[in-house]
Amino acid sequence: MTLADVAGVVGLSWDTVKDIVRPQLEKAVTPARFKGLKHLAVDEIYVGKNRKFYTLVIDLDTGRIVWVAHGRGSACLRGFWRRLRLAKAKIKAVAMDMSAAYWKAVRDNLPRAAVVFDKFHIVKLVNERLDEVRRQLVRETEQSLRADIKGTRFLLLSRRHNLTKEKMYALDVALRANQPLFAAYYLKEELRLLWAQSTAVDMRRFLKGWCRRALETGLAPFRSLVKTLRSRRKGILEWFHHRINSGRMEGINNKVKVMTRSAYGYRDEAFFVLKLYNLHLARQELVG
Repeated sequence: MTLADVAGVVGLSWDTVKDIVRPQLEKAVTPARFKGLKHLAVDEIYVGKNRKFYTLVIDLDTGRIVWVAHGRGSACLRGFWRRLRLAKAKIKAVAMDMSAAYWKAVRDNLPRAAVVFDKFHIVKLVNERLDEVRRQLVRETEQSLRADIKGTRFLLLSRRHNLTKEKMYALDVALRANQPLFAAYYLKEELRLLWAQSTAVDMRRFLKGWCRRALETGLAPFRSLVKTLRSRRKGILEWFHHRINSGRMEGINNKVKVMTRSAYGYRDEAFFVLKLYNLHLARQELVG
């Protein structure tokens, strides 16, 4: 229940209920939460137009938020590195999207930890480049062929085995109508095989070959994508040795959205941060 709901049931003010709950929440914010950390995930969340962004660090082994800072970027993690050193935590790997700021911060402060770029963010990046190709073709294709390409965004970005026979037929019509679109779609589907390779050497060889084939298409969106993947090759390939991702972080983002929506926001920022530290213990649901 929200604080307002509890206050209405027990006949107390919102602030009184908050003051009763606060000491219980503060028990989770102890230096002990940094001990034994091995696998982390770092990301930013958007909580609304007033407070905008918060930077979160979670323990991937437990799903617990261990660091919260208002804002985004490497500056939000300065206090976290100091706490880690004091706790003598031995971090093995950190999962994240391909944000340059967080990547550099981890490399500078945890030189022995592996950085693992989240595979779902990589697939999302490929989908965005495919959609760029589709939009460009819609603008440039002749009117007679444009109808086959327009309205295919959902079909192109979906997994092929999730499509019905009718949608599969519509997708095949669009792909046959334009060779660049077919090449981009094939690259998108093929990249998913990167994480199915049996050895680290095979994974490295597959990524190298995929980048070469992407360049051979001559598609500008995929040329820029290859540049990005090559510059972050080490973090992509580290997945073979540390099979972690940001899936738990995405789940926490959803829980935060539900929590703030059900409470219509929090006017006390310190109390909001305490709620975040205890989020792994709560089940968030929209009621009413």
